Amino acid sequence: MELVIFYTFAALVVGAALGVITARNPVHSVLFLVMAFVFSAGLWILMEAEFLGIALILVYVGAVMVLFLFVVMMLDINVATIRSGFARNAPLGVAVAAALIGMLAYVFWVRDLGIEMMERPERAAADYDNTGALGQLMYTEYVYPFEIAGIILLVGIVAAIALTMRRREGTKHQDPAKQVRVRREDRVRLVNMPAEKKD
Repeated sequence: MELVIFYTFAALVVGAALGVITARNPVHSVLFLVMAFVFSAGLWILMEAEFLGIALILVYVGAVMVLFLFVVMMLDINVATIRSGFARNAPLGVAVAAALIGMLAYVFWVRDLGIEMMERPERAAADYDNTGALGQLMYTEYVYPFEIAGIILLVGIVAAIALTMRRREGTKHQDPAKQVRVRREDRVRLVNMPAEKKD
């Protein structure tokens, strides 16, 4: 039963990946990519990596791909322009696909030769906590790489904000310091007018 589920999810991932590169509408390509991520999460869960599977759905499907979808819909991409370069890059794509298929075929052929492969890991107990084990390993043995990755991501966020907030000609900007220092006299002007009498 497990083998059937694995091959089903694997076939769905491959089909979704083919849909990403063959769909004529960019929005459909993004939706196919969401489908590929969901089925990949199913494979992670099948491998007893529940945290990675849930993180893949929450982070990529729930946040990143939704952002991609909105960006694609807002940009209104000209499909004809994108398709114009498809024929030019098709030979390179076919060569890469053939190389990947050849490597996969070689892996299956070596397995049939009886060469020792990595042994299948033993099944974990029912009370095994994948998330707890991953956190224990991450914050003990790999705490320094984890902190360095966090610093690199922080630098990337600051750099992205700095590039976005740079001043360009023709754009209007507000100075928060001037807004804080504003006084009532600078914004409101009281005018004394004589009262008018009705006839």
